[in-house]
Amino acid sequence: MNSVGLKLRIATVMAGLGIALVAGLIISLVANYFFGFSYSFGFFGLILIIVFVMDIAQYLLSPYIIGKLYHLRKVNPQDLGTAWLYASLQQVCSYNNQKVPELFIAETPIANAFAYGSLLSGRRMAVTRGLLNILNRDEVEAVMGHEIGHLKHHDIALLLAIGLIPSIIFYFGYSMLFGGGRKGGNGYILLIAILMMGLSFVFNIMILGVNRMRESYADVNSAQTIPGGAENLQTALAKIVASTPQRRHMRRNAKTSTSSMLMFSGLDQGQMQDHRKLLEEWKHSKITLKQSIFSDHPHPAKRIQMLEKMKNNGPI
Repeated sequence: MNSVGLKLRIATVMAGLGIALVAGLIISLVANYFFGFSYSFGFFGLILIIVFVMDIAQYLLSPYIIGKLYHLRKVNPQDLGTAWLYASLQQVCSYNNQKVPELFIAETPIANAFAYGSLLSGRRMAVTRGLLNILNRDEVEAVMGHEIGHLKHHDIALLLAIGLIPSIIFYFGYSMLFGGGRKGGNGYILLIAILMMGLSFVFNIMILGVNRMRESYADVNSAQTIPGGAENLQTALAKIVASTPQRRHMRRNAKTSTSSMLMFSGLDQGQMQDHRKLLEEWKHSKITLKQSIFSDHPHPAKRIQMLEKMKNNGPI
């Protein structure tokens, strides 16, 4: 692992832990002040259990819901039309020392790919028909290297863990609106409750930042493990964006871990244009925090520029 990958891995883990610790401290202080330790401990525990059960249910069932939503068809390694695709996945997994996940094709014209799964379904990867129509085999393998990176780094579990935090904070604040406290008047409690609910939005922004780091780390995985991965992933990303008409990208839901696993999270400025011109433009673009702070993926220009720096490093 080179310094880029190591820094991203450390930053992602530390950010996740930091978010969890800060959230826990805030909730504990507020709950203890208004309700006392014994009451707040049970009250917070109840909220945690409810949110956790909802999150686990979504995690376990989402692969099957996604299968219906995106009309997924399992790839048969013996099918002459898709045997090459499965062989490519086997090769990518070999480079990464990973078991081959189940592979599916999503029958949608929008170019994308995603990794997902649960304890019930096992690990899975899906590529869309639109992606297969515009990328060559080397580019598809680079995209697969990115998606295998998500599975390799246990990103679904990470998102499951930290994704609970904004919901817990929000429901804690919401529940304060209907309860009393041992200290302070109702107006004071109302103000704190509203602030807690607003704070959940801030933590959502923080988690989006963790997700952007996680996406960059998956890009690094492809660049480091797949021969020619950096250059082919650059081209694949440019082709995907260039082929995506304005506001016609795959449906996103910020509350699902799978949607955050998409290879590309659609930009409103996506246009039908020459991917080569787009690629060259991104190599020299300066992206501000304002342009990406509300996105769960790094701006494509940032991804392209990072991959450009890694081209000379080659696979590990």
